Amino acid sequence: MKTYTVDAIVGLLSLAATTHGVPTSDQSFPYNGPDVPIGDWVGNTVKGNGKGYPRLVEPPAVKPSSANPTNNVNVISLSYAGDGINIHYQTPFGLGVSPSVTWGTTANALTNTATGSSRSYDRTPPCSQAAVTQCSQFYHEVQIRNLKPDTTYYYTIPAANGTTASSILSFTTARAAGSKKAFTIAVLNDMGYTNAGGTFRELNKAVDDGVAFAWHGGDISYADDWFSGILPCASDWPVCYNGSSSNLPGGVTPEYDGAPLPPGEGPSQGGPHGGDMSVLYESNWDLWQQWMNSISAKIPYMVLPGNHEATCAEFDGPGQVLASYLNKNKPNSTSAASNKLTYYSCPPSQRNYTAYQHRFRMPGSESGGVSNFWYSFDYGFAHFIAFNGETDYPNSPESPFAKDLKGGEAKPQRNETFVTDSGPFGAVNGSIYAKESYEQYRWLEQDLAKVDRKKTPWVIAMSHRPMYSSQVSAYQKHMRDAFEGLFLKYGLDVYLSG
Repeated sequence: MKTYTVDAIVGLLSLAATTHGVPTSDQSFPYNGPDVPIGDWVGNTVKGNGKGYPRLVEPPAVKPSSANPTNNVNVISLSYAGDGINIHYQTPFGLGVSPSVTWGTTANALTNTATGSSRSYDRTPPCSQAAVTQCSQFYHEVQIRNLKPDTTYYYTIPAANGTTASSILSFTTARAAGSKKAFTIAVLNDMGYTNAGGTFRELNKAVDDGVAFAWHGGDISYADDWFSGILPCASDWPVCYNGSSSNLPGGVTPEYDGAPLPPGEGPSQGGPHGGDMSVLYESNWDLWQQWMNSISAKIPYMVLPGNHEATCAEFDGPGQVLASYLNKNKPNSTSAASNKLTYYSCPPSQRNYTAYQHRFRMPGSESGGVSNFWYSFDYGFAHFIAFNGETDYPNSPESPFAKDLKGGEAKPQRNETFVTDSGPFGAVNGSIYAKESYEQYRWLEQDLAKVDRKKTPWVIAMSHRPMYSSQVSAYQKHMRDAFEGLFLKYGLDVYLSG
């Protein structure tokens, strides 16, 4: 589905009725911004014009066999899927056939074939406006089931509709529940690209050293940082890049130190690339995923939702520069304080976790959870639980429309919504202010209750937002009210967040 139906909207907004989150964006009010929002006033084109911020490139997962490919496999990412594996890959255009993988237990005998399904969304801009090897718009999922635990398998992605076949790749399945062999995992949060080179190197080293899988607890690509290069520096936000004397989180790393701003670009809240990696929301996703191919194509890369995956922007800068651009299609201008970012400020494809839902495939269905939002899996002597600290519990920081309603409204008006409004992604049976109403809460209790401690004595849970922190925020109490009681009741061993 590309949009909500009217019936779905009414169901979503009801405070007490059974509601189901629809994994698309609401379009009750029109989007009024530019066709393609670009965070670069000097080089305000998709591919750049040789001026303004540089447009980065990252190698695709599969090197094309020709100089001018018409389609390509740009991203490969593994994840666990019950007693097997999910092979996710991305292309700019469709395959013309069902996606498939040929596989086997030895590299020279790939005698089995698994087929899957493809998804797409109306991304902004479409891949027809971008380089074939730097863009993804079709997302392919192939599961290989009934595999032996702790076993290495080999596979290749065949050519289709202009793509080049991949080289022979491999993956190792999860250890069986109850296995007592020691293992190592890589846990990370808040990565993005700028100043993330050290994390990238450590992850690659961990892969070489035999790490079992990576668990990325949200704030993945920082795609929503596309606009930072057009936000002027602000006294209340100590991030300002002007080349010679800059302040970035963690300091300025050597590769950026002294890098001048392009002529015409002013000091901003961005970095040497304008945004975190690109001046386009979708390109930030494309580039980051292609950068990570050396990791995600070799080990399962498990993810959770964070606040930076929700939508195209979380906040505005001085003078409502972003709201002027997105709400009124006025680049490089300011507007009154009353011109606020709303849910409808972002392009439809950049709302409601749309990119996050398409660019990964977690074992939600295999574990009774919901897609990439909450799920669980076993690995050896541990049971891992990923839960959603962003939506789907009372007073969650990313709110459903139901919380925006005024008086007897059936649905909120444009100016009553918030730019980060999202979800719910599971059913809500009753009041949005009762934790028991939420499918996520009910799933979490059931998942904890059925853990076999004889096989998996360790139970480890993670969310992006922390329930506890020395830097206190209001949402932490709401998270504790929703989830802490369950974790104490069932004896959770380890809780991770960040």
